[in-house]
Amino acid sequence: MAETRPTYLNQHELALRWRLSPRTLERWRWLKTGPHYHKLGGKIAYALADVEAYERRRRAETHSSILGSWE
Repeated sequence: MAETRPTYLNQHELALRWRLSPRTLERWRWLKTGPHYHKLGGKIAYALADVEAYERRRRAETHSSILGSWE
């Protein structure tokens, strides 16, 4: 059975994915917010699975009470 290796994004790749400044990710790490990260050999790495889990948690939900006034 083949073992799958996790995919990692560096700070620059994640900043491009989310269209924000790499400094924002640095600030989030300092504030202990944002997605989980790993420090590997002095470099920051974000597991793609953690990034996707963070995106799912942060997904905005539409509430019927808001839509009720627009329909």
